[in-house]
Amino acid sequence: MLYAFVEQLKELWSPFNVFRYITVRSAYATVAALFICFIAGGWVIRRLRAAQIGESIREEGPQHHRAKEGTPTMGGVLILVAVMIPVLLFGDLSNKLLLTAVACTLFMGSLGFLDDLLKLRGHRNGLRGRFKLLAQFAFALGIGLWMINDAAFAGIATQTTVPFFKAIHLDWGFFYIPLMMILFTGTANAVNLADGLDGLAVGLCCVCFLTYAGLAYVTGNTVFADYLDILYLPGAGELTIFGMAVAGACLGFLWFNCHPAEIFMGDTGSMALGGALASMALFTKHELLLLLAGGVFVLEALSWFVQVGSYKTRGKRVFKMAPIHHHFELLGWSESKVVIRFWIVGILLALLSLSTLKLR
Repeated sequence: MLYAFVEQLKELWSPFNVFRYITVRSAYATVAALFICFIAGGWVIRRLRAAQIGESIREEGPQHHRAKEGTPTMGGVLILVAVMIPVLLFGDLSNKLLLTAVACTLFMGSLGFLDDLLKLRGHRNGLRGRFKLLAQFAFALGIGLWMINDAAFAGIATQTTVPFFKAIHLDWGFFYIPLMMILFTGTANAVNLADGLDGLAVGLCCVCFLTYAGLAYVTGNTVFADYLDILYLPGAGELTIFGMAVAGACLGFLWFNCHPAEIFMGDTGSMALGGALASMALFTKHELLLLLAGGVFVLEALSWFVQVGSYKTRGKRVFKMAPIHHHFELLGWSESKVVIRFWIVGILLALLSLSTLKLR
């Protein structure tokens, strides 16, 4: 809204021209999201505590986590507000990619909100897993059909950039929609699985969104896209503002979510962030790179699948507890040590992901 208003004023006063630049608007969006969390965070925590909206800790989890019982949850609402306001202010709301990324975030956040709400009302497991997956798959199918039929993706809708390989753009054809459905659903649930330690998931998300904000910028710039020999997508540059706003919101939320956490994001936040990250990967045409940039999330999800599969087929556990962050806790690592070391791995994977733009 502010961007559209300033566009009308730039002819009257030349300094308003600075709002033309995506880099400037991205910086403002980041700072705005950060300060919204700082300003509103304490109030949100007090309101959630007053409403007795607290976290329930699983009996089968690590015993020292029992101390977290009752910590305010559903803090993902704060993240959503901190993302949406800067995007509305500094984003170009006529941009389809930006609006669709917002829609993905809000849909997944709403699904997570319903899940959290049911848990608070006595349904221990929240939404049934099958219903949740069905809703995610159906929404992803709709996004996939839109991408294939929209002029913005003309000629490249089913293509994806292949990391480490120059000028190889893999065309999935008919299989692209199933691929994106798996990626969309898998990302949302992987972030959800990683949200088991104070600050772990939100810190990793911050790193991933900074990475994809950079990718969005070069994907939407004809000069950079041509130089790096990646798929060029008109309008993708606006996703930089979205990605930086989410990164700023994650950083602001981390202020309250770091150990010992004063608030948890709940499924409202983890699923919203997962949906937002998946949309960034899809709309920048760097879907496969998410396996590397979000490698820690992939590891968390794989550890859970391996554990469940092994126990059901052999009656034996591979890890002391899954997801894998709990395994390291039971090995004797402190919670803070696990989180910081996972962050370090996440940062290294993000840097490696960005380096693939040149290592081709």
